[in-house]
Amino acid sequence: MPELHGTTICAVKRDGKIAIGGDGQVTMGESVIMKGNAVKVKRIYEDKVIIGFAGSVSDAFALSEKLESMLQKYSGNLMRSAVEVAELWRDGKIMRKYEAMLITADKENLFIVSGSGDVIEPEGGVCAIGSGGNYALAAARALTENTDCSADEIVRKALLIASNLCVFTNNNLTIEIIEQSVAQ
Repeated sequence: MPELHGTTICAVKRDGKIAIGGDGQVTMGESVIMKGNAVKVKRIYEDKVIIGFAGSVSDAFALSEKLESMLQKYSGNLMRSAVEVAELWRDGKIMRKYEAMLITADKENLFIVSGSGDVIEPEGGVCAIGSGGNYALAAARALTENTDCSADEIVRKALLIASNLCVFTNNNLTIEIIEQSVAQ
């Protein structure tokens, strides 16, 4: 059976807020839309951390569960938890690569966590992953540099642009916002 995948996740850190949003499409193979209203952005760890995931559905769930487990272990320290998840891969304790990526944020941090053990802090507070990620990233960067839109407005507009260009992305959006502890 073909893998279920396809989505776009976008995040923007601006004016004391971090917004993460994603579309709702789940695709089987290259040609079948299985679901149009999936929720791929959610809050974890007592609603203090937001994650958005893209890639193989089962791998995305496994990766998010590992991150949540580390958040429990390290009392919600997102940076430490993300690094510990990455170290599991580097130390060989996880024997395969996950075909998934996460964008995750708390009040202080914004990271991309890959299923191959990478933790990346995005440049300029803008990032996107998934099948339409490059479209959303380009749109979000342009909107960040050329408008006064809020973080969530930029995420929404960037995802809508991606949904018009990427066949694996739809316009059924979920967006979560977290207030930063200090405006940055």
